[in-house]
Amino acid sequence: MADLNVEPKQNRPWWIWLLLGLLALLAIIFLLRGCDDDNDVDRDMDRDTTTATTAGATTGGTTGAMDTDRRTATDDDWNDIDRNAPVATYQEITDRDVTVRGNNDYAIYSLDETILFDTDSKEIRSGAAPKLKQVAQSLKQRYDDGQIRIYGYTDSRASKSYNKELAEERAEAVRNWLTKNGDISAARITVHAVGEADPAATNQTAEGRKQNRRVEIVARRTN
Repeated sequence: MADLNVEPKQNRPWWIWLLLGLLALLAIIFLLRGCDDDNDVDRDMDRDTTTATTAGATTGGTTGAMDTDRRTATDDDWNDIDRNAPVATYQEITDRDVTVRGNNDYAIYSLDETILFDTDSKEIRSGAAPKLKQVAQSLKQRYDDGQIRIYGYTDSRASKSYNKELAEERAEAVRNWLTKNGDISAARITVHAVGEADPAATNQTAEGRKQNRRVEIVARRTN
């Protein structure tokens, strides 16, 4: 019987396995880095898209930018009004609870809180109707084609957020009364809630706080 010469399998050197392991590790690292780069690109694109969308929503494109400019110009016009303008005498305003300041271009009709509202209330008192009626008649007589802005003010005893909300609700209530009962177009009236931010007097005394709780109806002629 012939002898079979079977040679035993030779083992590969250990350094070959080490080299293969290192190559596999490098391949994994390369793949992971590539995935991270792709994710970074996606995130950058998402951020760019979000920024562009936000900017577009804020400006509304060219039209939105023009609208913002118009609103800014309008606010600047209202900022020119001097709250310390001289007292004006209007023959149609005979109620002492209504004070008027201004000049030939604008008028500030001011009524304190106790005339219009009960404490912490946004509902106009029935007794305030004759006073608001005089204001409405004066607005129609002197500023029939002008713009009107209603400012709501409070004292500082409550929180800023509460005061701002109450000021806005009260200014809205006055606007609604003027449109419903004073026959003034709502398109001419805007509301500006100031709250406690612009006091007319100190909030450290009861008399000062009373002066700060007020509503101002400001009318200006259109240019």
